[in-house]
Amino acid sequence: MAPRAFWTGHLRLSLVNVPVRLYPATTSERRIEMHQIHEPTGKRIRYQKIVPGVGPVENEEITKGYEFEKGKYVLLDPKEIDELKLESKQTIELVRFVDEDAIDTRYFETPYYLMPDGEMADEGYVILQKALKDTGKIAIGQLILRGHGNIVAIKPFGKGLLMEILRHANELRSPDALFKEIPDVKVDKEALGLAKELVKRKSGKFEPERMKDEYAEAVWELINAKIEKRAPDIVTAEAPSAKVINIMDALKKSVQQGKGATASKSAGSKPAKRGAAKKAVKTPKRKSA
Repeated sequence: MAPRAFWTGHLRLSLVNVPVRLYPATTSERRIEMHQIHEPTGKRIRYQKIVPGVGPVENEEITKGYEFEKGKYVLLDPKEIDELKLESKQTIELVRFVDEDAIDTRYFETPYYLMPDGEMADEGYVILQKALKDTGKIAIGQLILRGHGNIVAIKPFGKGLLMEILRHANELRSPDALFKEIPDVKVDKEALGLAKELVKRKSGKFEPERMKDEYAEAVWELINAKIEKRAPDIVTAEAPSAKVINIMDALKKSVQQGKGATASKSAGSKPAKRGAAKKAVKTPKRKSA
């Protein structure tokens, strides 16, 4: 079943308006949701909205407010906010185009898929997508989403467009105060060469699908084992030694291990298994949504 768009509006470049729909590019399916439980009864802890001196209140009695002085609030009815006539509430206004590598990676926050909304939008959408792809540019725009004004970056992604919410400049902390604590170290050339050799050997494509979340799998196995009233089939890896070793020795051993693995593969033999007695963790059953 295709996901439902949670926002519809227009993508505007000068006098060109393209109707678009917005879809989340991420899912929370892999998250393991934990709840607080009252252990003696096994019942879930619930929270009430309480006003000091009044007690529990109903949702319809709650409004929004801004604290302009300690204990003093300006009340804002959600309807008043919704009635603000801001064009950017339903329009992504493209105001600038920048090179692909011009945006600091710290600014990227949340990705969304941007789709054309209706046949009338197809031509304008495809033209804009191809223009961005051919010029190697990213479009920068502004959008009000879920009650917040956002800076957005739009770039070609496959056949379509990917929109990413960007953090505002004042949301980022400067690293200067932290980085100035890093001491100046005279780097040994041989050690640096060995480190570069390790980087070179482990270089390749970014393949996130091959990176397992072993912690999540182990938690799922523990949950399933408790439900099925059995011992969990979990193999715990040995913790790395806390012993401080010489960096040069560690680099040399790492490079030597890499050479051994390469030689084994070229000889057609299977690489030695780490911990022969270990079992593979079974794919856990997950609670269906």
